[in-house]
Amino acid sequence: MAKAPLQFTCTSCGARFPKWSGRCDACGAWNSIVEEAPLSASGPKGKSLGGAKGRLIALTTLATEEPPPPRTCSGLVEFDRVLGGGLVPASAILVGGDPGIGKSTLLLQAVSAFARAGLKCLYISGEEASAQVRMRAQRLGLADASVNLGAETNLRDILTTMEAERPDLVVIDSIQTMWADSVEAAPGSVSQVRAAAHELVTFAKSRGVSVILVGHVTKEGQIAGPRVVEHMVDTVLYFEGERGHQFRLLRAVKNRFGPASEIGVFEMTGMGLAEVANPSALFLSERGQPAPGSAVFAGIEGTRPVLTEIQALVAPSTLASPRRTVVGLDSGRISTILAVLESRCGIPFAGLDVFLNVAGGMKVTEPAADLAAAAALLSAREDVALPSDLVIFGEISLSAALRPVSQAENRLKEAEKLGFTQAIAPQGTKVTGSDGMRLRTLPDLVTLVGDMFGAG
Repeated sequence: MAKAPLQFTCTSCGARFPKWSGRCDACGAWNSIVEEAPLSASGPKGKSLGGAKGRLIALTTLATEEPPPPRTCSGLVEFDRVLGGGLVPASAILVGGDPGIGKSTLLLQAVSAFARAGLKCLYISGEEASAQVRMRAQRLGLADASVNLGAETNLRDILTTMEAERPDLVVIDSIQTMWADSVEAAPGSVSQVRAAAHELVTFAKSRGVSVILVGHVTKEGQIAGPRVVEHMVDTVLYFEGERGHQFRLLRAVKNRFGPASEIGVFEMTGMGLAEVANPSALFLSERGQPAPGSAVFAGIEGTRPVLTEIQALVAPSTLASPRRTVVGLDSGRISTILAVLESRCGIPFAGLDVFLNVAGGMKVTEPAADLAAAAALLSAREDVALPSDLVIFGEISLSAALRPVSQAENRLKEAEKLGFTQAIAPQGTKVTGSDGMRLRTLPDLVTLVGDMFGAG
């Protein structure tokens, strides 16, 4: 039988090459390419896969009805919301986030809550000693939770312990520290992370154990290691937040058992992470008197309406190329909005520095924020404050036309609940049952510029 060819993999980006080189052509990293043992192509007793006979797979039809999977609620409402309503047995969950953002604190609180809910829980730390984890648990008031704690990085020993203990939930902190002795590579490499994740997910599915994996992130904010790990697991969560703010967001970007893009909001306190039941009120709590450059955006995060404040500052620039600083919004979309304002509405921003920020450290990704961002920019440039009881949402096209967005009624109900009485939305927005909200619909951005700011 022909010998399987050697493979070389970049430990930074996961790109594969037929031969070794000092620099990765895909990501540009130096000395990151290592040899990877190929997967065996032989079956039992050296027979090829084509000659070995396997077992028949049990097949069903699409009409087969199965009951929904049972769920266990932890009591942490925000955490359960992001999971889709609770923890599903035999599920694999990957949690990523920046260093020091609070991933270990969140999962220690969650695993303690699940233990109090009746699950047998196991917490394996590969980064900290058991004494350090116990100190954190005492600080958070979780020392009385019946969580079995271990500090180990050897994957074989961890799987043997899981087989003997038969827990309901296992937390692995983190997957990059796990080491499989069957793989000739350093811990944290692409080969090790892929092998460890595969073994843990396979164990979870075959034994009915739920597994939560903590993943490190790269400087770009993506979970480090091969992308295949995110495909293996059932749910991928990102724990986000700015170090200068006390707010933390747990965001689902993939969920086979619930809605994706759902968020849970927490506040970092001295006693750990506290749940935020009404994030809109929290993000707007420090909003004072109406000021130029401030606009309130009625957004949707997953299934939840969230109101946030978009702040803008426009100032004369002394530089040849004016600065464009955007925090919490897509800088590409802001550049497009500035171009539309200048080209279609006749509002020049040449020679002006532009700064945009979403208050509270929130990150807004949906296109419905276009109109609120444009209103904040115009308010800052014209030095005209918008009404304090006004919310804005809508998508801007390249022709300056305004496009309706989804779930307009939920956005307006949340705004009305917080005391807002006026709203600006694109023409064609259909809303029923908002008697206390005065809705004004506009066909294009030129109308907003002319009516509200007397420009254009």
